[in-house]
Amino acid sequence: MDFLRDLLHNLHDPKGLQELIRASGYLLLFGIVFAETGLLVGFFLPGDSLLFIAGFMAGLGQLNIFLLIPMLCVAAIVGDTVGYFIGRKLGPSLFNKPDSRLFKRKHLDNAHAFYEKHGPKTIVLARFVPIVRTFAPTVAGAAGMEYKQFLTYNIAGGILWVVSMTLLGYFLGNIPIVEDNLEKAVMVIIFLSIAPMIVHAIKERKAKH
Repeated sequence: MDFLRDLLHNLHDPKGLQELIRASGYLLLFGIVFAETGLLVGFFLPGDSLLFIAGFMAGLGQLNIFLLIPMLCVAAIVGDTVGYFIGRKLGPSLFNKPDSRLFKRKHLDNAHAFYEKHGPKTIVLARFVPIVRTFAPTVAGAAGMEYKQFLTYNIAGGILWVVSMTLLGYFLGNIPIVEDNLEKAVMVIIFLSIAPMIVHAIKERKAKH
């Protein structure tokens, strides 16, 4: 139990995450990105912060950026594809699945509302919204979104998400103030990644009034 608690803490702590990456390398990075986007139980995993930290470590010469980005793009795209086919397989019955320790139906309902609002572009937009990105491809599959259309948005969203977050860490990692305040930098990056969605929501609310 203590091991699990320590693991969860390290996953969401920039310094702890760096230690995990140093210990497990590229396999850990691939696994986390895949699980967060492809498995319904992966919603608690770090997404934006993981990509930023990985890019940051590449900027310090601890990882190879030319291997890192293609590998994580593949993990993100394959992950969403698995999520999509889970949704296609389970269909509408998915929304009747009871809550468990690792599955909360409210997260699925929130992703469904997001999909109803934004349509196919959800697959791109959700990449930058924690928790929603885990459930969005599954919702798309359950809703019967055409796979060819899904794949197009999946590839575009996966590449945009991985490249933007990773390169931010890569280039900012050489700035001393960022290295000295890594935890704060990660929080700012996460906020900036979801800021466009917040602005969009505010504009829509004002338009309705």
